[in-house]
Amino acid sequence: MTTLAPEGVAAYPVPRRPRWLRGLRIVGRVLPLAPAVVILLLFMAGPIIWAVYGSFTNTALTGSNARNPAWIGLDNYIKLFGDPTFFQSLRLTVLFVFASAVVGQNVLGLGLALAMARAGKAVRAIAGTIVVTAWVLPELVAAFAAYAYFTGNGTLNQMLGALGVSGRNWLFDFPMATVILANVWRGTAFSMLVYQAALRSVPPELTEAASLDGAGTRQSLLYVTLPVIRSSIATNLMLTTLQTLSVFTLILVMTSGGPGFKSSTLPVFAYQEAFKFGDIGYGTAIATVMLLIGAVFAVAYIRLLGLERERT
Repeated sequence: MTTLAPEGVAAYPVPRRPRWLRGLRIVGRVLPLAPAVVILLLFMAGPIIWAVYGSFTNTALTGSNARNPAWIGLDNYIKLFGDPTFFQSLRLTVLFVFASAVVGQNVLGLGLALAMARAGKAVRAIAGTIVVTAWVLPELVAAFAAYAYFTGNGTLNQMLGALGVSGRNWLFDFPMATVILANVWRGTAFSMLVYQAALRSVPPELTEAASLDGAGTRQSLLYVTLPVIRSSIATNLMLTTLQTLSVFTLILVMTSGGPGFKSSTLPVFAYQEAFKFGDIGYGTAIATVMLLIGAVFAVAYIRLLGLERERT
């Protein structure tokens, strides 16, 4: 192999580096990642592989199947896709994710970020503290707080009673609505913080130019601000969707998936089948399907983010 040389100067060969030296450099770059790869394999890939294997067995919580589980092939999945309760849980999961994450947390979080960008310093500090408090609470504590608010003798009915309005048993009459509102209350702070950071990256010259061209607040938001922060919107949608898909403690504490199965999303349904009814194999099959749904969402959002990067 030779290199180009200036006119009148002979080209000279450049010696190739030995393959072993190039291989050594590659190993040197990859070696620092080895501990992270090992940890991921042990604590993520390992449990996932074991769970997928368990979904093809009749493993039980107690009894002979707990001691000696047997391979039963696709029986759990055949049972699952013939179970109307599974499809009800799937519909409730889609409703819960769409209403509380895609719409609730993102729209409310963006609205709060926009409002706080125009508010005074004192208002931003007070409002930010109130909103973030719900997010920093442990999920169990937040779940008990939401339960105490919506329960029959809870805070909401006490306030309605003070106004002369009769209360309802909200957790029994509107179980999905209550858990959706509770998840929006708890998770909106994350979206608000993401959008606050994104709004700071919008060049002020763009909004000023739009204002000079006669654009109002609504037009400036739709045609200037949102296009600039669309990558942040896509990222936040992915994070809130995946997080909401796995919400378990909040629903278990507030309604336990009831009444009946009226608020039983897939994580709660999997828990009930595995630990309440003792069918670990069947519960693991539900969890495996939920894992595949999460993977589909993740791939879709990653492709969306890739398209956004190509546009910019």
